[in-house]
Amino acid sequence: MEFMAEVLKQPWWLKSWIFWLILVNTASVVFVRRLEARWVLAAWVGNAVLMNLLYAQLGYVRLLGLSHVIFWTPLLVYLYRRRGEWAGAGAYGAWLKVLVFTDAASLLIDYLDVVRYLLGERA
Repeated sequence: MEFMAEVLKQPWWLKSWIFWLILVNTASVVFVRRLEARWVLAAWVGNAVLMNLLYAQLGYVRLLGLSHVIFWTPLLVYLYRRRGEWAGAGAYGAWLKVLVFTDAASLLIDYLDVVRYLLGERA
C-alpha cells in the first residue's frame, strides 16, 4: 500500500495517467477468453509484481519503469504481429487499439526514465 500512497502524492496529471494505465490494462479481464487478453493480463500481473519488488528495494525512482520495459515491450511486439486477428473485432479490437497506443506511449516515457536513472538521475 505504500506504493499507492506515493502515487497519490504525484501531480494530478501523473495520477490520471497512472490510473488510466491501470484501467486500460485491467480491462483485459473483460476479454480474458481471448488469447491476446490473457497475454495482456499476464504481462500486467508480472509488471505489478516486479514494480512492487523494485519499489520495495529502491523506493519511488525512475527505474520503476523497467518493469514496463521488460513486460510491455515483448507484449506490444506480440500484439502488433497479431493485429490482423483483432483489427475488426468490435469492442475487443477497439480495446486492444487503445491498449497498444496507451502502453506504447507509456513505454516511450519508461525507456527515457530508465536511461535517465542509469545516467544518475534517481528521483
